[in-house]
Amino acid sequence: MLKKVRTGFVLFLTTAMSLNLSAQKSLPTYLDETKPIEARVEDALSRMTLEEKVALCHAQSKFSSAGVPRLGIPENWMTDGPHGIRPEVLWDEWDQAKWTNDSCIAFPALTCLAASWSKDISLLYGKSIGEEARYRNKNVLLGPGVNIYRTPLNGRNFEYMGEDPYLSSQMVVPYVHGVQQNGVAACVKHFALNNQEINRHTVNVNVDDRTLYEIYLPAFKAAVQEGKAWAIMGSYNKYKGEWCCQNQYLLNDILRGEWGFDGVVVSDWGGVNDTKQAIYNGLDMEFGSWTDGLTMGASNAYDNYFLSKAFLKLLKSGEVDVEEVNKKARNILRLAFRTTMDSKRPFGSFGTEEHALAGRKIAQEGIVLLQNNNNVLPLDLNKAKKIAVIGENAIKVMTVGGGSSSLKAKYEVSPLDGIKNRVGDKAEIIYARGYVGEESDAQDGLGVGQNISDSRSAEELISEACKIAKEADVVIFVGGLNKNNGQDCEGNDRASLGLPYGQDKAISELAKVNKNLVFVNISGNAVAMPWVKEVPAIVQAWYLGTEAGNAIASILVGDVNPSGKLPFTFPVSLKDNGAHTLGEYPGAEEQTYNEGIFVGYRWVDKEKIKPLFSFGHGLSYTTFAYDKVSADKKEMNADGSVTFTVNVKNTGSVDGAEIVQLYISDLKSSLPRPVKELKGFEKVYLKAGEEKAVKFTIDKAALSFFDAAKHDWVAEPGKFEALIGASSTDIKSKITFELK
Repeated sequence: MLKKVRTGFVLFLTTAMSLNLSAQKSLPTYLDETKPIEARVEDALSRMTLEEKVALCHAQSKFSSAGVPRLGIPENWMTDGPHGIRPEVLWDEWDQAKWTNDSCIAFPALTCLAASWSKDISLLYGKSIGEEARYRNKNVLLGPGVNIYRTPLNGRNFEYMGEDPYLSSQMVVPYVHGVQQNGVAACVKHFALNNQEINRHTVNVNVDDRTLYEIYLPAFKAAVQEGKAWAIMGSYNKYKGEWCCQNQYLLNDILRGEWGFDGVVVSDWGGVNDTKQAIYNGLDMEFGSWTDGLTMGASNAYDNYFLSKAFLKLLKSGEVDVEEVNKKARNILRLAFRTTMDSKRPFGSFGTEEHALAGRKIAQEGIVLLQNNNNVLPLDLNKAKKIAVIGENAIKVMTVGGGSSSLKAKYEVSPLDGIKNRVGDKAEIIYARGYVGEESDAQDGLGVGQNISDSRSAEELISEACKIAKEADVVIFVGGLNKNNGQDCEGNDRASLGLPYGQDKAISELAKVNKNLVFVNISGNAVAMPWVKEVPAIVQAWYLGTEAGNAIASILVGDVNPSGKLPFTFPVSLKDNGAHTLGEYPGAEEQTYNEGIFVGYRWVDKEKIKPLFSFGHGLSYTTFAYDKVSADKKEMNADGSVTFTVNVKNTGSVDGAEIVQLYISDLKSSLPRPVKELKGFEKVYLKAGEEKAVKFTIDKAALSFFDAAKHDWVAEPGKFEALIGASSTDIKSKITFELK
């Protein structure tokens, strides 16, 4: 396999040297990096046979597609992200290749990145993971994911960036920039409307155009037009009756037509279902393995792909014009010239301490302090001399499993070990299981390397935990979800909003015996908390990767002041979610988005629901005071802008960061609009006593809605409100202005 990987690169060097040195001629255009990429693409295309062009368009192995060896154009090598670089698998199987040098740094899941609300942290994330991909000689990273958090039951929400299109749009752009500065294409996924895992291969999504453009497309558009993403991955589901990997409206009309995308469209693995639709409806590269691209049929069946022999036959017969394969080949060649054929491409680095520390930094910025009654946190190690750590998730490996984001991490620090590392001999740490879930499944031949089986009954486990908790100064319960099927995992959705494995009972019993109880929730999804009034401190810790335990411990003891805020709403129950109140979820064949644009906090505001925890909510170990917001003008012309300013002061005794949020409200509209919509945010770092002015400038685009009848964005003249808040429900001040 290693020999195969390097073939294209060796041929490229050999071809370049021979063409350059023999006969003392200048390089042909396609190899001349001083020439514009489009000229190089056309020159290479003119030299290729029909068979070579078709070979570019489909996989040749589980994660690679052919180059053009005769011309020295290397193969394309994909790798799963978006949280770390997938270990090598066999050529045509999911099983491990058993390399000894492919253990990566596991970065936090993208829900954590979104919870940082920091574009600088997003750039750091993209740069770091891009360096890891480049070092492993991958030229396409299959991520990031930006599908909208429509329901808290979606098993794949942990891979995405929350419920708000503006937040997702702002966070995806620096991630893409960071990855691609390494000469690795970011492949933004899953385009589009992939908002559930149940029936993902069959469900046809019905959504009106306004909802599509206002909620589900903005992050993809930002990735393409602002991030300049070089690749997009289609989704498994259908839209308008066509699978999204071969969808005229999504891929040709919107992606290429309206947005001007010039990169490659890659299918999800096994996401193609028809040759002619794949030819004409915007797909470039068909990936997967075996006959159906994913699980069934003869091995090494890549010639049977829809864009392989069947495509070639139609081209040779004249039934399909050669320009159709030329379109695809151009996009794929452009990818090569941007990545593998770029001699200035950096070499990258892999599994380094620098990347591990970057992962810890991302985790620390994204952990959210949801509740801190009686200032239980941070832990005072001068008083807390005996600490009880309870819960399976304190010891459970979380980097393996979950679907395509499963990783072979170089190491993973558990929450228990992280707490022990930090506390040292300053306090006694006692551990009890508290509850037992199912064993972690091995995935693709990669196991978790631990046996945490326990045959005791729930009563025995709770009794032991309570006995330990009674004697402790503070109790840290580490629970939540995990990466097993039916929880935070690709291929299936959660069965309910509640915590699994009887955790609710364990938490309630612990709260009775020790009032200094901290619940650390490891999950990529919201969970129900029926005991919320009984537990003084709640921390949302996400899936944090390699440095998970160290990051959690640094927050618990106050080495780091928590500054993350929720990128999605925590509902009290599913009836507080529009998709479940109005919807047909999960829908085997059809799924209609009856809630329309009212997703997440937009639904909460519309229905006047009090959530468990609001979008944008997150506490700190210090306090912040907001002055009244001011505007540089009270009227804005259609081609102008208005700037809002608010002074924010750290009024506590600890340095910290506050995420200042700007929401816009249309006070009178011809169409129903959300009560307010996020249109700006800034993460401001303030020393104790420090004050800074935070400014937001908006233009007409921030006031616009999508008019389906006009198929255009419209900003109606009239009065608007700018609201400054610490969360979607914690509005500090507001000001009225007018669009003339």
